[in-house]
Amino acid sequence: MFQRFYPDNEVDSAYDINYETLYEKGGRGVIFDIDNTLVPHGAPADERAVQLFVRLRRIGFRTVLLSNNKEPRVKSFAESVGSLYVFKAGKPGGRGYAKAMTDMGTTPENTLFVGDQLFTDVWGAKKMGIVTYLVKPIHPKEEIQIVLKRKLERIVLFFYHRRMRGW
Repeated sequence: MFQRFYPDNEVDSAYDINYETLYEKGGRGVIFDIDNTLVPHGAPADERAVQLFVRLRRIGFRTVLLSNNKEPRVKSFAESVGSLYVFKAGKPGGRGYAKAMTDMGTTPENTLFVGDQLFTDVWGAKKMGIVTYLVKPIHPKEEIQIVLKRKLERIVLFFYHRRMRGW
């Protein structure tokens, strides 16, 4: 029942992913959520985020920031890290993911998605056939609607972790 929300991979941080290996395996594009995936909610790009995108470009990856936020927030972050972006993406709907792949010139088979929410980020990417990486939220301070979703996410993750342990 919950499998549609299960991530393909779960890691502590977007900064812990071995992007070099993923590129060697054929990955060519990475779609990122911003808030609580790369920086705390509402924070500007920090040096760690900037350096991650420098690293990704050096490896050969194309990147897109995919956010349900309005353009001023997404554009300023994208300019700081040097990435393409899609704002008001309508996650978990597929339109934003499709635009991100078109902008990067990638397909679901060579695109990765990195985000912190199951019901928007992961579910939307999985519906599009994109390999997903669920990261732990960077900071506990979140908008009320996200706090409520986190309670439901804990239930789904309980069953996901139980399944991963082979129960």
